[in-house]
Amino acid sequence: MKRYITLSIAIIISLGGAISFSYLGIPLPFLLGPIFLCLIAAIARVPMSGIKPVSDSMRTILGVAIGASITPELFTRLDTMIGSVAFVPLMLIVIGVVGVPYFRFAGFDKPTSFYAAMPGGLQDMLAFGEEAGGDVRALSLIHATRVLVIVAVLPFFLQFYRDVDLTISPGISAQQTPISQMAIMLFCAVFGWWGARKIKLFGASILGPLIVAMTLSLSGVLQVRPPTEAILLAQFFIGLGIGVKYVGITMKEIRHDITAAIGFCVVLAIISGIFIEVILLLGLGTDIDTLLSFAPGGQAEMAVIAIVAGADVAHVVAHHLVRIVMVILGAPIFARFTK
Repeated sequence: MKRYITLSIAIIISLGGAISFSYLGIPLPFLLGPIFLCLIAAIARVPMSGIKPVSDSMRTILGVAIGASITPELFTRLDTMIGSVAFVPLMLIVIGVVGVPYFRFAGFDKPTSFYAAMPGGLQDMLAFGEEAGGDVRALSLIHATRVLVIVAVLPFFLQFYRDVDLTISPGISAQQTPISQMAIMLFCAVFGWWGARKIKLFGASILGPLIVAMTLSLSGVLQVRPPTEAILLAQFFIGLGIGVKYVGITMKEIRHDITAAIGFCVVLAIISGIFIEVILLLGLGTDIDTLLSFAPGGQAEMAVIAIVAGADVAHVVAHHLVRIVMVILGAPIFARFTK
């Protein structure tokens, strides 16, 4: 019962954030509003929590949206995409070479430094870090801050420095979406998630629905993305999920862990910026697609921004999938050789 009460508190606070940010004209209010108001509430020690099944069910919406964006036309651009994706492993190596010494200098032990520097999925980095003897709480705060800073800064950068209109609806409304297409998308979400969990696929809540939706999209069965209301709902709960990760934070953690994480975000911005410039100079991608593809944020968060910004969602997500897969598969192996 307590868990549902704390979730209800988080939802009420998040609604306040979404409404107030909408009123103020801040970009992506349904994503950024919940993030910042939940963050403030967490620092004020308001009891809040998320519930993983709710968060995962929201991610299935993104999986379907991404899968529906993969059409036969995508294959005409594979040569350019492969050239851009090839830079992802090199960027990861640079991040590791710079990031691990950075966190060591900041006073973290070796396992924590290694997994704090790796821009992979939060849950995977926590699991690997705990197994290696790292500080799980510090890792949780560092990765949550990495995602928060990138998700918070990118919309403002896109809107005010790249003139991207983030107020455009990310799709058609539920009322305009054919019932048959709604049923197909529901099937993709439920069956895809269930099937991916059965075979223990990492990121099952996104990748399962993505694979099923992509298959049906390429065959012409699925012809639209999830309606605007569903995308906004996914933004809302993703924002809530980021904000509540700071529940229980102490001033010592803010001074040490959060400060180190923010500093590392600056390092990541510099590294990512260099790679983005190189790729643009080589003509391997467009401005917005490349920026979102190499921003080291969370896969779900970058997918949301790509959808709202009108970017090539398939292009962006392909890069983040490669990054996350490489970190998940390569980090434990690399960590053993660097002990």
